[in-house]
Order: sequence, then structure tokens, then C-alpha cells
Amino acid sequence: MPSKKLRKGKKNPAGSGSKIPLLDLHRCMIRIRFFEEKLRELYAAGRVRGLVHLSIGQEAVAAGVCANLRDEDYIVSNHRGHGHLIAKGLGPPSMIAELFGKQDGCCRGRGGSMHMGDLGKGILGANGIVGAGLPIAAGAALSAKVLGKNHISVVFFGDGASNQGTFHESMNLAAVLKLPVLFVCENNRYALSISQSSHMAIAHVADRALAYGMPGAVVDGNDVGAVFEAAKEATARVRAGKGPYLLECKTYRWRGHGESDPSGGTKLRPAEEIAEWRERCPIERAEKALLSGGLSTKRKLANLRAKVLTEMEDAVTFAENSPLPEAVDFADFAYVD
Repeated sequence: MPSKKLRKGKKNPAGSGSKIPLLDLHRCMIRIRFFEEKLRELYAAGRVRGLVHLSIGQEAVAAGVCANLRDEDYIVSNHRGHGHLIAKGLGPPSMIAELFGKQDGCCRGRGGSMHMGDLGKGILGANGIVGAGLPIAAGAALSAKVLGKNHISVVFFGDGASNQGTFHESMNLAAVLKLPVLFVCENNRYALSISQSSHMAIAHVADRALAYGMPGAVVDGNDVGAVFEAAKEATARVRAGKGPYLLECKTYRWRGHGESDPSGGTKLRPAEEIAEWRERCPIERAEKALLSGGLSTKRKLANLRAKVLTEMEDAVTFAENSPLPEAVDFADFAYVD
């Protein structure tokens, strides 16, 4: 079954009769963007330890996919996962507290940026190992099937992870057992600093679905309406018991692989390429659609931005006031019994 061609979305995703919740999707993207911009500021000030990987420019994928999920559905994220977690319902206060290593963090200060999770929200954790989330998602999907639950499992990974053995093993297992899992590849064109054209002989990761007998589709990952529609089709199919699905979202990260890169990602990528993709900002595209479709006004959008900025400042204050873990308790919660 060949992969579907690039889905560019409707000319006006906010047009009359559209069922795309564009205002909600836009709000989600703004929260992700402002959270990560605040995180970038905190990291630069030396207030966050460890490694930090930002998804600025990729917000449409997390927002569009997670808008189709239920509370009980599972997601598994990766090292660039803040957006996925926010889109699935994790709050910025507990996330920033986690980044500060505080007791009120979502993992009680033990996880940091790359290992956040919340089992109560179906977030089975981010993962700092490339490709490691794929078999976790397949396992969660298997548990749902065995237990007769109508849950689906979603895993987010990059183009580089699709070259790992875990990708192929998880795809094969999911296909053979017809597991309810949606594989979402956020193809931002680079595996660390190596372009896709240098590490892959095919143009689309979704074409690999053919080898496992599952459908694969490619979507414009910077068009939140198109991502929402593609994910809606994919999740409906998976939830109906028809087996796994591979959705590839073409997108781009504006920053470097990690914030430890002093060049901000400009040294190893062409300046004109970065500029071209910044012109495709998913948030600006959604705002234009909202305004042209009469779903919002410039004043309302400005008020939304101000409200979200305040939310992020309040989250930092919450994290600052949260206590550090007691030394005698620091080994607690490291493992789940």
C-alpha cells in the first residue's frame, strides 16, 4: 500500500462548515511556543541543568495530532518532547518545576527535560535515547488490545530514529499483531546535524510503511489544519481495530539540535534554508486563517498571547517556590513497583 501524497490542507481551513478546531489548535501552539521560548531564556541564564532540545517551528505536529486523542490514550515522546506533553494536557507549572529539579515537578524533579511523563494523563514518558520510545508505544498498544480497552498508542519520533532497529522491529510487531498504534514521524530534515538526504535514500519516511503492510501518509507538518485532518483519519482507523498507521509530518526546527549549540543551529545548516522555513511558521499561518475566516480578530489574538505569557511567568514563579527534594528521599520514585 503506497504512502499517500503530501496533504496540504484546504485553501481556507477555517472556512465555513469546517470542523477543524483552528482556534483551539492555535491556542495550543501558542502555549508550546511561549513555553519553549521561556525555557530557552531560562537555559541561557543557567537556571536549567542538563540538555534541552526545543521544537520551536514544529508546534503544529503536537497540536494537530493530540487534538484527536482521548484522555485515556497513550503517547510516548522523545528528547524534543515539550510540545507533545503540553498538547496532551501536562501543565507548564509542573514541567518547569521538573526542569528546576523541584519536588512539585511532574516526575518530582528526577526526570529533567528529556524524561518527563505523567501516567495519569496517558503520557508514558519522553525518552532521551533515539528511537527508544517506539517499542514502548507498541507495548502499550499490545496491553490495550489484550485488556480489551479502546485505547490507542501514539509515538513521536524523528527522521533519524526511523533508521534505528527499534523503528523496524516496532513497525513489524505492530503490523503482525494489528496493534492500535499510530507512528508519527516529525521529519525536520536533520538527524542532529546530518540532513535526511545524507542518511536516507528515500524522500519520504512514510514509504517505509509499505514494507510492513500498513498505510503511510505524508502531511505538511507546518499546516496545523492539515495535520489535524490527517491525524483524525489515522486515529479513527487505528481505533477501529484496523492496525497501525505511519504518519509523516514534514516540518523544521528553527533552533539547533540542542541549546548547547552556541550557534543556535546556524553553523551546520544553510542560512537561506532556515529563513525559508521560518517563513512557513505554523502559528502565523494559523493566525492568517483565523483572521481571513472571521474566527478571531487581531485584538483577540493579542489578548491570547498576553494571557499565555502571563501563564508562563506564573509557571516560573510556581517552580521557584517549589521545594527541592529531600536528600533522604531522592532515590524514591526512581522506579515504579
